[in-house]
Amino acid sequence: MDIDKIANAIESDAAMVLPGLRESLTEMQAGASGRHYTPEQLLVSSVRKQLGLSQQAFADLIKTPVATLRDWEQGRFPPPGAVLCLLQITLKHPDVLLELAA
Repeated sequence: MDIDKIANAIESDAAMVLPGLRESLTEMQAGASGRHYTPEQLLVSSVRKQLGLSQQAFADLIKTPVATLRDWEQGRFPPPGAVLCLLQITLKHPDVLLELAA
């Protein structure tokens, strides 16, 4: 893979120099990867963002300490099964959680 050729094509399409592009392409070529997200992390943050709430507001809504919510979103540990079930329902029916909180 010719990194300069690829980087030049990307920057040409973007019509600007993209800092860190060549380094990122080099890491990709070497097999280095960025962050890895678990399905649980993605579920927690997706539901929170779908509701348009900050971490603090969402934690308050589900009566959970904000530090715990951050741990879930950052993958330090997964939410318990009941929370995952609540999040899956909320993802499909966001109004339900908001109605329960009202």
